[in-house]
Amino acid sequence: MREVDLDVFASALAEGAVAIDVREPEEYAAGHVPGVRPAPLSELGDHLASLPVDRPVYVICASGNRSAWAAEHLEAAGVPAVSVAGGTSGWARAGRPVVRGSDARAA
Repeated sequence: MREVDLDVFASALAEGAVAIDVREPEEYAAGHVPGVRPAPLSELGDHLASLPVDRPVYVICASGNRSAWAAEHLEAAGVPAVSVAGGTSGWARAGRPVVRGSDARAA
């Protein structure tokens, strides 16, 4: 399982990377990285068909623990997944924008 830091993740997002947040819906709504779509860990299998297999999928959670687990499982299923170290908590602590609500498109 590959892991990247928040700076690499921010650059990838700016270039249009696919990113999923594996936290539960209430956690996601409480604050998430703009442009990152929800894919709760409890429903991860339901999202497999919508994930690309030809480019990395960045996986984020609160701190990096759940995303590491999810990335390992996605890799085993043929999805090139990358865990984001530091997670949404680290993103917010760094002063980067966080969106509240359930709309992944909000900026």
